[in-house]
Amino acid sequence: MPSLKDIKLKINGIKKTQQITKAMNMVAAAKLRGAQENMENFRPYAEKFAAVIGDLGGSVNPNSFPLMAIRPVKKVLAIVVTADRGLCGAFNANIINAAEKFAKAQAEEGKEVKFACIGKKGFHYLRKSAFEVVAHAIDCMAYIQMQDAKRIGKVAIDMFLEEQVDQVQLLYGRFINVVTQKPTFKRLLPISKEGLGGEEAEDNGPKPTYIYEPEPERILNNLMPMYVNVQIMAAMLETAASEQAARMTAMDNATRACEDMLHTLTLSFNKARQAAITKELMDIVGGAEALKG
Repeated sequence: MPSLKDIKLKINGIKKTQQITKAMNMVAAAKLRGAQENMENFRPYAEKFAAVIGDLGGSVNPNSFPLMAIRPVKKVLAIVVTADRGLCGAFNANIINAAEKFAKAQAEEGKEVKFACIGKKGFHYLRKSAFEVVAHAIDCMAYIQMQDAKRIGKVAIDMFLEEQVDQVQLLYGRFINVVTQKPTFKRLLPISKEGLGGEEAEDNGPKPTYIYEPEPERILNNLMPMYVNVQIMAAMLETAASEQAARMTAMDNATRACEDMLHTLTLSFNKARQAAITKELMDIVGGAEALKG
């Protein structure tokens, strides 16, 4: 049985750990409010942007636009968005595992897969994998800026236009609610009406007819690169909110685990102390009996 001193040291250590996890839970909860607000404010804009592109794309000849060119898929670029920091449960691991499964499935079909990483965790892991990382943006998830999305978006657009890749996929952690964050794929390039709207599209009756000025062709030339940047930005905001929610849940679970460990160790401490007291009493009684004899 461990000594009283050893058990006491463990109890003190777990109490300090519990204080840290409680503090991290509170910080994550505070950050989640801001991150969720930013995500919810930007999400309707990104969805409406996709809807406009889809409406415009349905009225033009896709062969006239390089970013809508559909080619046999032999090379794929996957943009993977993860967090810069850990201590958020299995959140980063789930996204990385989804990226690896996707890459291996594509490789089995004879396709070449490359990665572009946003977030330190994904970059540090995937750069050691068998797949090439062609671009990365790290230390950018705490304060998300459009310029970081534009930098990765430009890499994806240039590689697609130069036919270095035939398809671009975006993988990120979609925020469902505080306890659920889902790794989600979205096809960025080539842009097609079928690929826009996705799960957010709903059938609410007759659709409005828009009149565009100038003509749709000129508008699309300007909006398509913006669409790629906006979708990457939206994915970064979704991942940032998901990260804080996952961290809040993980720290809450860690605090509860500390409470259970403290309960178990306190029982062990009390048993060890009782055993020590009983032994001392037996020694005293034994000594007294010896003196009487």
